[in-house]
Amino acid sequence: MMGMDKILDMLASGWRNLDWNIIVSLLTYDSNAPMIFSSGIFLWLFAGFIVVYAFLHRNLTARLLFVTAFSYYFYYKSSGFYFFLLAVVTVSDFLIARGIGGDGSKARRKWLVALSLIIDLGLLGWFKYTNFLGHAFAGLTGGTFTDLNIFLPVGISFFTFQSLSYTIDVYRRRIKPLDSLLDYAFYVSFFPQLVAGPIVRASDFIPQIRRPLHVTRNMVGMGIWLIVCGLFKKAVISDFISVNFVERIFDNPTLYSGLENLVGVYGYALQIYCDFSGYSDMAIGIALLLGFHFNINFNSPYKSASITEFWRHWHISLSTWLRDYLYISLGGNRKGKLRQYLNLLITMLLGGLWHGASWNFVAWGGLHGVALALHKMWMSLTGSKTSGQTGKWLHALSVFITFNFVCLCWIFFRNREFDGSVKMLTQIFTNFHPELLGQLITGYGSVMAMIVLGYALHFVPAKWETRCKRAFVKMPAIVYVLVLIAMVFIIAQVKTSDVQPFIYFQF
Repeated sequence: MMGMDKILDMLASGWRNLDWNIIVSLLTYDSNAPMIFSSGIFLWLFAGFIVVYAFLHRNLTARLLFVTAFSYYFYYKSSGFYFFLLAVVTVSDFLIARGIGGDGSKARRKWLVALSLIIDLGLLGWFKYTNFLGHAFAGLTGGTFTDLNIFLPVGISFFTFQSLSYTIDVYRRRIKPLDSLLDYAFYVSFFPQLVAGPIVRASDFIPQIRRPLHVTRNMVGMGIWLIVCGLFKKAVISDFISVNFVERIFDNPTLYSGLENLVGVYGYALQIYCDFSGYSDMAIGIALLLGFHFNINFNSPYKSASITEFWRHWHISLSTWLRDYLYISLGGNRKGKLRQYLNLLITMLLGGLWHGASWNFVAWGGLHGVALALHKMWMSLTGSKTSGQTGKWLHALSVFITFNFVCLCWIFFRNREFDGSVKMLTQIFTNFHPELLGQLITGYGSVMAMIVLGYALHFVPAKWETRCKRAFVKMPAIVYVLVLIAMVFIIAQVKTSDVQPFIYFQF
């Protein structure tokens, strides 16, 4: 047998040879390299996380503590020491919900839910809208305003909305308040959806927390499928067309023809879809591997034949949140047609501001609000119940018009300044130059091919996608591993720069 002295010498040697730079990098936040699902460091950490998670599958409390701790670590690596805001929102709303769910008077319950609104929206407002409102007020009064040095914590819009929906649901008596702070912390901080959604409802997620952990083979297969699809959308399609084409167009629209600007807009429409739906796919897939089910967040939105249908298929967790907690609270469609149209406009204006403190986002939300109101008005005048009661060609025309309207709105969403949006639209409508199409295709051949591939995959019939999913899930486990390795290899081949953060990290 090996002597104890020799074993101690080997351990000491290993300790001396340990690369402390790696350890330090794992324990410190780097603002230039926030942790995201498509980064190599996350994939390695998640592999280790799964091993510990499986080991704790029979010890519920230890498993909840471990996942919550990892979630806070994940948020720290994404946003630095602002993870304490997550703790503030969690503890305050947990205690407030306990008070709301008690036997107090209706007035007391109203004051408590108002307190939750003040805390959550107050934090969101300070970090996200202080500078915007300061400039707006200065513009109205003729004064000046100097931007405050305020860092926007990653994902604050998501976890504040998620926590706020819990207190509102408790107030509305739709759910009962939790007795365990650990359970609530687990729900709010659950890392797959923490920084960029989907916004998970407490009524959907909380009942799953204390169920016996049961991950079926189908769940593993579907989880891997979603992760692979998400990686392909984000790290292959979205990042490639962004770095090699879209960013160049939007950064300097006047240097390019109207044709190039228009293709850049179509490229951005694909980029943001692949980026955000890719994140959602990975979040849902990772949650499945951990034994939890999330609702779908995207459902082929560019196939929509109306703007109403688009918002039933795009960022579903946010659109339903705005419907249930804002639009209905404003009165919905219960107070007449004119009030309904106004409620739609207000909801989408605030939805635009949720995305960012900029007049561009106000314009984006306002355009969608007006379009939703006009569509509701049209359906009311024509007596249509749905947007699908059309012939084949008319349906195709409706999809074309809806898609191009959405792309028009993306111009305001993507540009940081309103002036940039005006310049881009001016180029498209006054300096188009269609004769440059050949040069565009030859000069950006790989980018154009990637855009065509992305849209082709998006518009394939749903039944084809379902067949592919079912076939993949039935494959042996070794195939899952080989497909993941192949995807990592593909990402390495097309990577042209550092890992690109997800677009919705800024919201």
